Amino acid sequence: MSDLLHKAFDPENFRQSGHQLIDMLADYLRETQSDTNLKAIPWKTPDEQLKAWKEDEAQGKGDVMALFKRVMEDSIHIHHKKYMGHQVVPPAPVTALASLLSSLLNNGSAVYEMGAVANAIERVVVQRICREIDWQDEAGGFLTSGGTLANLTALLAARRAKSSEDVWLKGSGKKLALMVSEEAHYCVDRAARVMGWGDEGIIKIPADKRLRMHTESLEDYLQQAKAQGIEVVAVVGSACTTSSGTYDDLEAIANFCQQHKLWFHVDGAHGGTAVFSPKYRHLVKGMEQADSVVIDLHKMMLTPALTTALLFKNEADSYRTFAQQAQYLWSDQEEHEWYNMGKRTMECTKLMMGVKAYALLKSYGTEIISEYVTRQYDLGKTFASMIEKRQGWELAMPPATNIVCFRYRPEKQDETEAEQLNAYIRQQLLEEGEFYIVQTRLKNKLYLRTTLMNPFTTEKELNALLERIEEVAATWKSTTLNY
Repeated sequence: MSDLLHKAFDPENFRQSGHQLIDMLADYLRETQSDTNLKAIPWKTPDEQLKAWKEDEAQGKGDVMALFKRVMEDSIHIHHKKYMGHQVVPPAPVTALASLLSSLLNNGSAVYEMGAVANAIERVVVQRICREIDWQDEAGGFLTSGGTLANLTALLAARRAKSSEDVWLKGSGKKLALMVSEEAHYCVDRAARVMGWGDEGIIKIPADKRLRMHTESLEDYLQQAKAQGIEVVAVVGSACTTSSGTYDDLEAIANFCQQHKLWFHVDGAHGGTAVFSPKYRHLVKGMEQADSVVIDLHKMMLTPALTTALLFKNEADSYRTFAQQAQYLWSDQEEHEWYNMGKRTMECTKLMMGVKAYALLKSYGTEIISEYVTRQYDLGKTFASMIEKRQGWELAMPPATNIVCFRYRPEKQDETEAEQLNAYIRQQLLEEGEFYIVQTRLKNKLYLRTTLMNPFTTEKELNALLERIEEVAATWKSTTLNY
């Protein structure tokens, strides 16, 4: 072995660097949990960011700890109390340690012999979540890399289970479709198109004033599809929608699917974890009747990305999606082998993602998920109440989750001016970096949007955000910038 390779794998070098990195990350955690001048997002434009790293690369080899420090300093700080942006959880530190462990071991989990521990642990995690949904012993599933891939895989299973043709083996001459709320995540639309269903393959059901699927319209849209020669195979319920945090009436969708023998899939990427909270479990009533459910552990289960559970009420359905032979991996494609994940997932090489989730459950049990979900959903309601008490503010709707959509409209501007003002506010906050929030469109109106993911965010930070928005808004008409 060369000296260079020996140095790269030297245990003592690793030990020393690891200790330094853990100390650095622990200091970072302490700083984000305190009142600090650290910004939630150290904003640079894309060109500025790329230029800086090109310059770094041009300098050649250097100190890796300096690299780690710079990456940490220049990244968005998810653990910051004023991070209120996207649906990305600040991971519990124990899950980061599990990530380090699984990264170094680097065991895949497509086949048992390459990932014996990973596959067994993954099954334990999946079955634990299935029990929370109140599913029986025949339930099961697996973990995969993100909600987009999980939703696509679930809908492939729906196609195999409910289509009148064996599309996987023979292709299809029929027009197939699913039905979903117009407010659903774009990945459901994308899944239909990936499956080759085109525009006709995704039937968007109108949303009501609360941005929930108007389930009373399902029958009409189904009959219209049949009249056009379209075979609907599934209905997708949102738990919850990404933009507004609204839950569809899952029980009504379940009843409709049972009546028409359709596959019922729940996209619970963000809000499916309400099942862990006794206070908010009612939001997912009807989910237990679903054929398949997606839950992102990296959203509301304190686990690093990407870790997504794809769950089936009848685990046998998860084996019907793919039918290829791969003799070098397994001898019998038809055998239901839970320990050979490659039979059921898009992925062949797959991370040991179950280890991250299991480390959390082993350390703190499901109680930590219950406490976290309940606290953050409560905080969403508290923030909404704070907004309602202030003059010149509008809520899009009372929040069901930790997602709160609102806008500042102090002079009752017309819609064009209101949009310009709030877009300006959002951009100014982004460039300042003290707070990180995003924006969204609901019924074609622009709103500011917060997702309260950090368990250390309190009313103090929320009040400071509202005050800063009012200060920024006061500069709007004096600026020459056009937003």
